[in-house]
Amino acid sequence: MRNNLKKVSLFLSMVMLFVLASPLTVLAAEESSTASAKFYGTFWSLVPPLVAIALALITKEVYSSLFVGILVGALFYSNFSFEGTVLHVFQGGMISVITSAYNMGILIFLVILGAMVCLMNRAGGSAAFGRWASKRIKTRAGAELATIVLGVLIFIDDYFNCLTVGSVMRPVTDKHNVSRAKLAYLIDATAAPVCIIAPISSWAAAVSGFVEGEDGISLFVRAIPYNFYALLTIFMMVAMVLMKVEFGPMGVHETNALKGDIYTTASRPYANTEEDANGNPRGKVIDLLIPIICLVVCCVIGMIYTGGFFSGVDFVTAFSQSDASVGLVLGSFFALIITIVLYMVRRVMNFRDCLACLPDGFKAMVPAILILTFAWTLKAMTDSLGASEFVAGVVQASAGGFMNFLPAIIFVIGAVIAFATGTSWGTFGILIPIVVNVFSGTNHELMIISISACMAGAVCGDHCSPISDTTIMASAGAQCDHVNHVSTQLPYAIVAAVVSFLSYIVAGFVQTPWIALPVSAILMIITLVIIRIKFDDLKTE
Repeated sequence: MRNNLKKVSLFLSMVMLFVLASPLTVLAAEESSTASAKFYGTFWSLVPPLVAIALALITKEVYSSLFVGILVGALFYSNFSFEGTVLHVFQGGMISVITSAYNMGILIFLVILGAMVCLMNRAGGSAAFGRWASKRIKTRAGAELATIVLGVLIFIDDYFNCLTVGSVMRPVTDKHNVSRAKLAYLIDATAAPVCIIAPISSWAAAVSGFVEGEDGISLFVRAIPYNFYALLTIFMMVAMVLMKVEFGPMGVHETNALKGDIYTTASRPYANTEEDANGNPRGKVIDLLIPIICLVVCCVIGMIYTGGFFSGVDFVTAFSQSDASVGLVLGSFFALIITIVLYMVRRVMNFRDCLACLPDGFKAMVPAILILTFAWTLKAMTDSLGASEFVAGVVQASAGGFMNFLPAIIFVIGAVIAFATGTSWGTFGILIPIVVNVFSGTNHELMIISISACMAGAVCGDHCSPISDTTIMASAGAQCDHVNHVSTQLPYAIVAAVVSFLSYIVAGFVQTPWIALPVSAILMIITLVIIRIKFDDLKTE
C-alpha cells in the first residue's frame, strides 16, 4: 500500500512538471502579474498548502509533498507560465525566505542548538542526567509529567522550548519506554500553548504588537482566561498521562513502546545521533545542567538586549519589543562558548573534539532545516496569492448578525488559516487588527474574547499543521519522524479544538471567564471520560 502511495505522489509530481514544461502554458512574462489576479484573494490562495498537507499525510513523504504545494502556488501566481513559475519558486520563494534576516537567525539558532546537543551528548552530560533521573523518576507517567513540567517552565520561546526540552528529557523518556511520537506531542503541547498564555514571552510581544490603539500587554493578560485551546490542551495532556489513556495512532505507538519499540515505523531520521548516547563515561549531571542554565539565561539576556533593556528601557517593554531571532542567536552563541570552555576546563572534551561537534550538530538539524525552508517557501506562495485578504473578507462578512457567535467563528477561521499556512504569528497579524476594528468602541469584553479566539485558533491550527515551524521543531527536539508526530498528534489536537469551539460559543453569550472557563473544564472532563470508556487504544499487556 505504501509503495502505491509513493507511486501516486511521484505521478502527481511528474504531471506537475509536464504541465510546467508544456509549451501551451508558456505566457509572456508581462502577463504574470495580471494573470495572478484571477487567484488573488480567493479560496484558491489556500489550495497550495492544503495540497501539500494532504499529500504529506497520504504519502508520508514530507519533502516532495511540500515541493508539490510550492509548485501549485507558483503556478497559480504566474497563471501557469513556465518562466513565471520557476522564477517565483526560487526568486520569490526559496531565495527570499532564506535571505530573510529573521529566518536566517532562526536557522543559525537551530545549528547552534544542534551543536550544543551534540556537545552535551559527547561529554556524557545527557547520559549522566538520564542515569540521575532514572533513580528518581520511577514510572512512565513520572517521566511524562517531568517533561510537561519542564516544558511549562521554559515559556520564553517555542523554538527554544522544543529543542531544549527534547534534548534534556529524551534520555529519560527512552529509559521508561515512552514513544518518540508521545514525547514529540508532549513537547509540542507545552511549546505554543504555554507561550501563548505567558505574558513574558516572544509570543506575548508579537500579539501586543498587532493591537493598535490599545494596551497590547494588558489585553493579552485579560485574554488568558479565554484562551480555551491552550488551557484545555495542557489540562488534557496532564489528565491523559494520569489516566493512562491513549487513542488513535498514538495508542499504537505507545503500545509498541511498551514492548521496546519507541519508533513503531521504519523511519528513523535521527538514528545516527544515537551513536553518542552514552558519551564520555566521566560526564556528570552538571555537564548538562550548566549548559542548559547558561542557554536559558543567555537567551533571556539576548532578547531583552535587542529590546533596549541595557539602554534604559524597562524589562517588560524590552521583552515586548525584542527581536527573538537575533536575541536567540546571541544567547545561544555565548552559551555555546561557555559550554566549550566548561568541557575543556573539566577535561571531559578537548578543543578538537568540541569543534568536531559543530558540523555534526549541523547535520543533525538538516531534516528540520529542510522542512522549515520548504514550509517558509510555501507560506510565501500563500502570501503572494493574497490569503490574508481572503480571510479578512470572510471574517468581516461574518461580523454582522452573528456577534455572539463571532468568537467561535473566529476560532475556526484562525485554526483553518494557521493550519493551511503553518504560521500562528501570521494568523495573529491578519485577524487581530480586524477584530479590534470590528469591536472598536462597542463591546470591549467581546473584543477580548474574540482576540483570545484569534490566538487560540492560530495556536490550534499551528499545532495541527504538518508545515508549522513549531511542529517541525517538536519533531526535531524529540528526534521523531515528522509525519509520525503529525499523524499521532492530530486526533488529540482535534479533541481539544472541538471542546474549545463549544466553549467559545458559551463565552460569546455569558461574556465572563468565571462561567465560561469552568464550563470548558467540565466539557473536557466529560470528553476524556468518554474517550477512556469507548476509545482507549493503549494495550499494556
